[in-house]
Amino acid sequence: MTKRETILLKASIAFAILFAVAPTVNAMHIMEGYLPAGYCVAWGIICLPFLVAGFISLNKKINASRRNLTLIAMSGAFIFVISSLKIPSVTGSCSHMTGTGLGAILFGPAAVSVLGIIVLIFQALLLAHGGITTLGANTFSMAVMGPVMAFAVYKLCGKMNMNRKVSVFLAALSGDFFTYCVTSVQLALAYPSEVGGTAASAVKFLGVFAPTQIPLAVIEGILTVVIVIGLETYAVPELKNIGFLREKEVR
Repeated sequence: MTKRETILLKASIAFAILFAVAPTVNAMHIMEGYLPAGYCVAWGIICLPFLVAGFISLNKKINASRRNLTLIAMSGAFIFVISSLKIPSVTGSCSHMTGTGLGAILFGPAAVSVLGIIVLIFQALLLAHGGITTLGANTFSMAVMGPVMAFAVYKLCGKMNMNRKVSVFLAALSGDFFTYCVTSVQLALAYPSEVGGTAASAVKFLGVFAPTQIPLAVIEGILTVVIVIGLETYAVPELKNIGFLREKEVR
């Protein structure tokens, strides 16, 4: 790596360490021991193909150019930072941003599955956010389905010739909120309502998340746009290298 890339990498690591530590811990993601054992195993198995695809994707990107390591590390640090900052909900639970939209936009959803599970493991072991038994479920919602939604929305906006910054905003917002939609379904499958079954339970769980998560999704969209603007200013070669920017788009 060049001197500038080394400085950027070290700065991102320092930023993550400085701002990701929370003084108190409440339930974020799905907490340890909350899901029955069968569901924990099932979600873990479901995640395996996505993780394998993610390792293959990351390996190809790194082999294509070592320069990509800087943006990959930055994307992982971004996920770690903002998904570790818990926000108390008016309903008594806690919510947080996910940060996976940025990586999905830059590298595709498969690569983010690996970055996401690494973040979730560190959070479970060091910050008591989520848990090891619920790692599969949390990975599926935050590191698999959220990035898939963000990537799909970004590509759809591109086909509609929307402004890039608007596309980034909508992609990050959608990926964040969809993560909680999936989490609500996961919880509902494990704990269906006596009246209305799984569907009614999913609505109830989403109702707990929504009051805090909707504004957080908007904030994440704005933060992601700010990061992309910064990258377009200071990391044009790196963005061109991964295909995010084309020659005609560079001033």
